[in-house]
Amino acid sequence: MKFVDEASLHVKAGDGGRGCVSFRREKFVPRGGPDGGDGGKGGDVLIVGRGRLISLLDFRYKKNYRAESGKAGGARNRTGRTGADLPIGVPLGTLVSDEGGVLLADIVGEGQTCVVASGGRGGRGNARFASPAHRTPVEFDEGDKGEERNLRLELKLLAAIGIIGLPNAGKSTLLSRLTRATPEVGDYPFTTLTPALGVFDEDGERLVLADIPGIVEGASRGKGLGLTFLRHIERTRTLLWVIDAASDVMGDYGTLLRELTLYGRGTAAKGRIIVLNKIDLVSRETLAGRLAPLQAAGETVLPVSAATGEGIERLKERIGEVHV
Repeated sequence: MKFVDEASLHVKAGDGGRGCVSFRREKFVPRGGPDGGDGGKGGDVLIVGRGRLISLLDFRYKKNYRAESGKAGGARNRTGRTGADLPIGVPLGTLVSDEGGVLLADIVGEGQTCVVASGGRGGRGNARFASPAHRTPVEFDEGDKGEERNLRLELKLLAAIGIIGLPNAGKSTLLSRLTRATPEVGDYPFTTLTPALGVFDEDGERLVLADIPGIVEGASRGKGLGLTFLRHIERTRTLLWVIDAASDVMGDYGTLLRELTLYGRGTAAKGRIIVLNKIDLVSRETLAGRLAPLQAAGETVLPVSAATGEGIERLKERIGEVHV
């Protein structure tokens, strides 16, 4: 499924139903007496959090949403039926703003609901206008118009752990080892073009992991995939840094640290687990030489091979320890 994390839509709440003009047919009551009922209220437009959704793709194909209008009032003081509300499901982590950029809601929980357009009030029937001096009113109200507005949606994924690394560091393979996710895996840059999600389930501990597309030098300025997916790091509790053991380890480490620092928003200060991946491609002596400078920098490093599975169980234990 195509991943979309920004969308615009237009919403229109239901109009209120018009009031009714009616008179009872009773003896000794002038013109039967007024008994026109009020119109029903228009339906609201609601934004609702849905955990099963992971993308804003639907809004690429449908951009206009309208709730049901209220029905007209009836004789015998019958109020018109209220228009049905229109719930619009969005993924957890969706920011909802109006066209002026004012934040209306931050949807982070299943079933969390925000009214983004209120339905119009139903119009008054002629019974509402009756008085001792005005016994046969023919006045009534049209229903009020429902609210109408343009909205902007921005998705920032909610995940316990964000997996980051330079292209070809083996993030997608590692995600598949840790979860049941089946991301595309290939030996070329930017195999992952959209965030991939997986559920880590170990000893009753269930955590959502997100593979964030590769960071490159200059990503914080928009280079490569740049800012397109860096926003998804903001919501994670912990970052799992994946570094290729067969590459310039300290150079890659410095690039990740620098780009997170430049991007800001607290991403560089998040808790992290450093994973030295692809240890099956280097000798033990070389691996020791790659680990030493990272450890000297005060990092706890877990050497693994996502390809062979070596070190994966220890990594799972570490994830469990961090997120108890």
